[in-house]
Order: sequence, then structure tokens, then C-alpha cells
Amino acid sequence: MTATEDPAAPNQPTAPHECQALEVLNRVGDKWSVFVIAHLADGPQRFGELRRSIEGISQRMLTVTLRGLERDGLVTRTMYPVIPPRVDYDLTPLGHSLLTTVTALIGWSQDHTGDIQHAREDYDRNNGTPAPHDTHHAPAETST
Repeated sequence: MTATEDPAAPNQPTAPHECQALEVLNRVGDKWSVFVIAHLADGPQRFGELRRSIEGISQRMLTVTLRGLERDGLVTRTMYPVIPPRVDYDLTPLGHSLLTTVTALIGWSQDHTGDIQHAREDYDRNNGTPAPHDTHHAPAETST
């Protein structure tokens, strides 16, 4: 091992196929991509429907996410020649092939939210790390 190698660093992909897999995982593992894919499971939706159904996503982030998913062949964009213009987004067969994985990941996340929160609290307590401000959980109790 050279002096510049970090033994604690995860193995970085070196083969071309590993780099390609990393690129794909960056797309399908992105939190917004996961939610868009999950929301399109029930069929085509318009941009506004998706935006309203995905809490916290901005118009710009939804646009960027949909373009990336379309580019990667996971989502189709269909424009209809009507006034006002209508554009629907839908999963491709490749996108549908991700549903089982995406649904399992979301389910696992929901099932283990409490476990993760407890692990973070234990870590922060044991390492003297101040807990970041979190508006989703009640403040920690203090003893008097």
C-alpha cells in the first residue's frame, strides 16, 4: 500500500463495467429518481401531478430528474398536440423492471426509520457529536 492510499476508503471501481454500473447507480439510487419511479408505478402522470405528489421536490429538480430518467430509458415523455399543451410521463419496460427494487427500498426505509434514528442518537451520544437540527423528531429530553 502506498502512503496515499486510504485503507478505510471503499474500493473504487476500476474496470470499465464497474464505472458504468456506478453511473447507473447514481441515477437510479438518487432519492428523487426513486420517488419519481415509485409515483409512476400507477401509470402516466403529468408534470404537475408528479410535483404535487412528491413532497419537497422543486420544479427544477423534478425537471432535471425526469430528463435524466428519460435519457437513461427509464421514463417516456409524451407530448399531445392540444391547447394547453399536455405532456405525460410514464415508465418504460426498463423503468417497470426497477419497481420491485424501488418499492423494497422505500419499504425498508419506512420500516427502519426508527432504527436509524436510534443508531444516530447512540452514535452522537457516544462520539460527542452534536445532533443536527431535525424538525421531524421531538427534541431530546434533558435531565435536570
